[in-house]
Amino acid sequence: MSPPQGAHDIFPKRSFESVIVGYILSLESYVTAPFGRSLATYRKGNILDKNKTNYSVARVETYTKTSITKAERHNERKNKSYFNMNVDLIQTPNNIHYKRCETTYNEKLKELIDSKQVSLRGLRDNAKLFDELIFDINSDYFEKHGGYEFAKEFYEKAFHFAEEEMGTDNIISAVMHADELNIALTEEYGKPIYHYHLHVVALPVVRKEVKWTKKCKDKSLVGTTKEVINQVSHSNKWKSEQVLDNQGKPVYDKKGNAVLIKSYSLLQDRFFKYMSDSGYKDFIRGVKGSNQEHLDDLQFKIKKDTERLENITNKVEEKESSYNSYMKYDKQIEDISNLGKQKRFSKKIELEQEDYENLTEYAKKGIVADKEIYELNTRIDNLRNAVDKWKSLYDDIVEKTKDYFHAIKLAPQKVTDFFKGLFDKEKQDELERQRFEQEKIQAKKKAREEARLEKQKLKNSPEYKKKRRADRDAR
Repeated sequence: MSPPQGAHDIFPKRSFESVIVGYILSLESYVTAPFGRSLATYRKGNILDKNKTNYSVARVETYTKTSITKAERHNERKNKSYFNMNVDLIQTPNNIHYKRCETTYNEKLKELIDSKQVSLRGLRDNAKLFDELIFDINSDYFEKHGGYEFAKEFYEKAFHFAEEEMGTDNIISAVMHADELNIALTEEYGKPIYHYHLHVVALPVVRKEVKWTKKCKDKSLVGTTKEVINQVSHSNKWKSEQVLDNQGKPVYDKKGNAVLIKSYSLLQDRFFKYMSDSGYKDFIRGVKGSNQEHLDDLQFKIKKDTERLENITNKVEEKESSYNSYMKYDKQIEDISNLGKQKRFSKKIELEQEDYENLTEYAKKGIVADKEIYELNTRIDNLRNAVDKWKSLYDDIVEKTKDYFHAIKLAPQKVTDFFKGLFDKEKQDELERQRFEQEKIQAKKKAREEARLEKQKLKNSPEYKKKRRADRDAR
């Protein structure tokens, strides 16, 4: 199987993150973008500009014990089909594992807890236990630097960066995806272009000193260190830092509150510096708060239909201009009407040889031109209908989801928790169904085993042996 040949800019969005970089969009800015403005952007052709700046992307997703299973199925390609229709399962063998999880993510977590390598002391059942670091650069960067082989080397170095950030022993899985097709660039380049990016799932571990409390019988030990543990704690792992001025003094806002740099923004800085220091160039750090738009599948179809419509319209105008120029309607039609003269005592028309040849030529070209104009006009009507259909679909989606995104804007955490609760309930129902099926299987196995033992017991009984001897003697 030949390796994939490139990468792309469109990265799946699975959370409402505070730091948006490169070509990653917040869901709010994505859906509410005016159709007319985005369509004008498409016509300018800026989206697929091969000279655009390359941006490095580093972001973090958080998961509970329950929610991590969905990320695991996606990362490890355990699904038979995907909501993201761009996943090409034929190319999945080209995905690269820099660290493979041989069990499930939750089983690996339990293994680390049982061996006392990490601790969940004091955490709630629904606490965020898993961090997923996602690293990415837009497509042309890889396409112009060697494609698949270059991406493997690049993300191996990015994996080493993740090891420094999270600790090698705390990383559960690290996989580079090379099987997600970039539709826009595939059409632009005329060959399959794939989206290379790295998923690293790790535990956010910090060193924590456990102190002796007042309950200790030896009062001299109270307040001293009892033990040091590796505590899983997302909040302590990703603390924001206070901004310092040129003199190294803390900066405060007008209300006296400390001005902070978000932890994920600092991660962006460290990732860019690490990769740059490792010799990788031709890209810049992802822009803080960027909302630069990119194409999803629906918008891409609208854009391509609009381009085809403009192209065919231009062809029709050229054909009509050529046809009008050739026929010279104002004068030549009149000349054609006056060609020939009627024969005496007959309804037939006599033509000069030259007039006959010209008339025949006009007729042939007119028929051809009429056919071409008819076909092109038909295609224009079809494409106009297609554009109207996609625009209507787009507007319908915006209308149906406006309340949802308004709710996200007002209370993002409540909306997130609500949907996660629904998904968790669905997951629990599935687990209950699986448990019931497993119990049925175990019950059948137990019944078969009991029947086998009962049969064996019967064969070993004196009565059975006596009967067998009597049967042999009778024969």
